[in-house]
Amino acid sequence: MSITFSYLNKGISNKISNKKMIKQWIKYIIKLYDREVGDISYYFTNDDEIIDINKKYLNHNYFTDIITFDYCDNKQISGDIVISLDTVKTNSEVFNTNFYDEILRVIIHGIFHLLGYKDKSEDEKLLMRQKENEALKIFYDKWN
Repeated sequence: MSITFSYLNKGISNKISNKKMIKQWIKYIIKLYDREVGDISYYFTNDDEIIDINKKYLNHNYFTDIITFDYCDNKQISGDIVISLDTVKTNSEVFNTNFYDEILRVIIHGIFHLLGYKDKSEDEKLLMRQKENEALKIFYDKWN
């Protein structure tokens, strides 16, 4: 079972650093929820690619920071997570946070989707944000 990070486009300037630490954090969070790590693949891309994926697989014609494809099997967490680094960068500027904090939030957001959390309604969004904040606190307390 593994967690991988890949780039779908050449020339992406915002590369992810501290991959080993981030993988340890993801595994820790998954185990905290009494689940097992399966195969989780993160694909980092740009806005052009993510809108194509959003149209093709979800029939949505808009930009997004993340698309999560859930392949979980019982207790095992598996999936493909596609992240637009362009949108993450834009969101970090809009929300007045740094890029690293925002990419960590989006990375763990995908895990919470795989754990079964949704973010369509306002209540779901609030709970998702709470879970993200708890996970980020764990990251900064244990790995920073």
